[in-house]
Amino acid sequence: MIRSMTGYGKGERISEGRRFKVEIKSVNHRYSDITIKLPRFLNPYEDELRKRLAREISRGKTDVYINYETFAAGDVRVSVNAAFADAYESALSEIAARYGISGGVTLQVLASHPEIFSIEKDSYDDDSRASVYETLNAALDSALAAFNGMREAEGGALKRDLLEKNASVGFILGQIKARSKEIEGEHAARLRERIAEALKGTGYEPEEGRLLTEIAIFAEKSCIDEEITRLESHISQMESMLSQEESPGRKLDFLMQEFNREANTIGSKSNDRAITKLMLDLKAEIEKMREQVQNIE
Repeated sequence: MIRSMTGYGKGERISEGRRFKVEIKSVNHRYSDITIKLPRFLNPYEDELRKRLAREISRGKTDVYINYETFAAGDVRVSVNAAFADAYESALSEIAARYGISGGVTLQVLASHPEIFSIEKDSYDDDSRASVYETLNAALDSALAAFNGMREAEGGALKRDLLEKNASVGFILGQIKARSKEIEGEHAARLRERIAEALKGTGYEPEEGRLLTEIAIFAEKSCIDEEITRLESHISQMESMLSQEESPGRKLDFLMQEFNREANTIGSKSNDRAITKLMLDLKAEIEKMREQVQNIE
């Protein structure tokens, strides 16, 4: 299945009063670059998460955002700093006695001093952390399903477009191939005409051996058979990669360089107007293919 590098997906799971929200988004990148932002208490699982994501994502710049909320009473612990409470109570009582203030020290007064209380959130033992991680995995499963679904849908569109353009390159190449077979004969005919015109009225006959030599030199310089054969092979490889491989992006990048190399060589060898025009069309299609390949994982 061909996938694009660009995608977005989100997932959410709630279990035992704990909720995870996971968002995954990616953009084009030459290599794989995965960034994970997760709650600090889950840092021990970051490497495992990264490996799991790497099995699903082989190319692209990917950002993963993990948001966590807990409504479970056992996940929050409030403890009292008795030393602070005693000190506050003693100081407030002393003030009340000195200035004749009645009423004593109330719980409300002590509660207004945050130093007295210590609040611990997300403090889990190994078993509790493993349970939380299971919930995270479920949210990640949901996000990955949506993320990959979007990438596969776009990848399918890219595949169809590339196959169409690949066929167009093949059609244009076929025209170039047919035209290249005509050039040698046309050049020989023009050369014979020019020599005959030059020798007209002189009584001399053109030397057939010399004429054939000139024709052979031209044919060798302008021969594009090898380049055409290699391009035909590249067209076949393109179709095969798109049909059989799951993540061919890097290979397709290299293949497009080879497409361009052969096309440029044909253009530099040809001095025929018809082939030059066809080459412009061919290179335009190859460039469109190269741009689309940049989006494939």
